[in-house]
This record gives sequence, structure tokens and C-alpha cells, in this order.
Amino acid sequence: MKNQAKWIASSILISIISIVLVLILTMNSKTIEIAREIRPGYILAALFIHLFSFFIWGLRIRSMASALGHKIDLKTSAEMVISGTFVAALTPASIGGEPLRIHLLRQRKMPVGQATAVILGERVLDALLILLAVPFSLYLLHGLLSNSSLDIVIILGEFLSIIIFALMIYATMKPRYIKLAIHRLVEWTARLLGKKTGDKLHKLSKSIDREIDEFHASINIFLTEGRAGLYSGLIYTVIYWIVEFSSLPVILMGLNQAPSILISFAAQVLLMIVIVIPSTPGASGVAELAAISLFSVFVPANILGITVAGWRGITFYTNIIAGGFVSFKLLKDTELVKKYLNQSQSEV
Repeated sequence: MKNQAKWIASSILISIISIVLVLILTMNSKTIEIAREIRPGYILAALFIHLFSFFIWGLRIRSMASALGHKIDLKTSAEMVISGTFVAALTPASIGGEPLRIHLLRQRKMPVGQATAVILGERVLDALLILLAVPFSLYLLHGLLSNSSLDIVIILGEFLSIIIFALMIYATMKPRYIKLAIHRLVEWTARLLGKKTGDKLHKLSKSIDREIDEFHASINIFLTEGRAGLYSGLIYTVIYWIVEFSSLPVILMGLNQAPSILISFAAQVLLMIVIVIPSTPGASGVAELAAISLFSVFVPANILGITVAGWRGITFYTNIIAGGFVSFKLLKDTELVKKYLNQSQSEV
């Protein structure tokens, strides 16, 4: 629990410092005037849109699980999503949400292979959609992005995303060769770093072998009897990202702006590529700074800081608040939490 509190504090602190810096750099007298004329109804609508995206995501999990013969109600699947976003906000590059959702599906009596198929399957669909959208986004923003270093980060993020996606597909088709390559890398590293480190790496290699086999079996499920779930998952994936990306233009409407929906969507697609790279919890710091550069294409400079703060508040802090509440509700009966609560009560 102390480690969780440490991750929460560091994630929020990095994000707040970044937002304060953005506000300081972009605020002027006109910013204050615009802030006084904010239309709260639009800000609340943007918040509702983001919260609604959780239920779209929940529908995706429910439909994909149903295709494998497991009935999960929408309330339960939405709780899994919200809880996962909380963990994602506290882990580097937001990678912690998937293992938690797999664990929660297993608690609903779903075999680990099928639970892995559902969760990794939906992330593959996300990656596929975003990667396909990147060329169109770059075309729409061509000539508008003036930051050459950001261009490099976007290209690096796209390249990294393609490599990861390609490895996932290749691991599905040829898992034996992926495992062989990992074994060779482990052996080379073990010789370089010594026996003690080598033993740890060999244990890690065996664990990776099991995960690759699990992934291979899981994806095959969706390519056979679970094909209908894959199709429905793709439809919900498109709807989810349209809904999720809609929060930003609504925030701008609340600031009395008339945003281009296509341009705002394109900027957010590229932002999703950029935040694949960070090692900070929930991409804190990098997300805010990258948003400054990308949003500056269509957001006036004097409200850029307010826009980034509002966008991050709705898409990040909401995840921590709602996700923290739901996570405790879902996990309060586990032995770990029971043990912590008993220790806390004994100390009183």
C-alpha cells in the first residue's frame, strides 16, 4: 500500500508541476478574461463524455467475453475498465491496467487463456486503429507542426508501436522463433553480466515463454470460435476512440472556441503515439508537454495552458479518482487488503 501511495503521489506531482509550468508560460491578461467566461456546462459535458467512454469500453469487454461463452454484465465490465485505468495511471507507459483486468476476469471464472485473449485482443485492436490513423493524422497536420524534436518523437513512437505490434502478430504465428530469440538474448546477457544475474534472467525467460504460449493460444481462440467477438470488439473500439477524443473539442467549446474536430482528433492520435514511449507513471509530464506542442496547432496560445489542464484533469485525474474508488470496491475482499486493514486496526 505504501508503494501504491508513492506511485500515486509521484504521478500526480509530476503532472501538476507540468501543468503549472504550462500555465505560467501561456497565461496573460486575456487568459484571465477567457477563464472568467468559461461555460461550465461544456466542461461537465466533456467529463460526462469521458466517463461514458468507460461504458463503451465495458461493452467491448462484455461482447468479446460473450463470444467465448462467458456472460459478464455491463456494470461489472465497466468496473473492470475503471479499475484498470487507475492502475494504468500509476505505472510507466500505462502498462499496468491489462494484468489487473485479466486478473478480474479470472475472478469471474474465466480461464486464464480466454481472459488473456479478451484483454490482449482489445489492446491489439486499439493499436491497429491508432496505427492506421497515424498517416491520416500526419497528413492533416502536415505543415502545421513546427517542432522538429516532436516530429522525431512521433516517428520514434510510431516506429516503436509498429515493432511491438509486429512482434505480437509474429508471436501469434511463430511463437517458437520468438522464444528462441529471447533465449539467445538471455544467454548472451548472462555471459556478459555473470552467473547470479544470469540465473534471474533464465527464470524471467521461462516466465516469458509461458506468456508467449498463453498469448498464442489466446489469439487463436478469437481467430476460431471467438471470431464474432473480434468483429464486435472492432466496432466498439472505433466508437470508443471517437467518444474519448470528443472530450477535447467540447472543452474548447467551453472556452468559447470553435475547434476543428478533425484536427483535434488528429492531434490526439499523434499524442497517443508519443505517450507510448514514456517511463513515468501514467506518462505524467511527457503527456502534458507533448500536448502543448500538438494542441498549439489549433488552440490559441493564451488558452493553451487552460486547455491542457482541463484535458488532463478530465482524462487523467478522473481516472485516478474514479478508478481508486472502484479499485478499492473490487479488491477490498482480497487477502492483501484484508491483511493491510487488520494491520491498520491493530495499530490504532
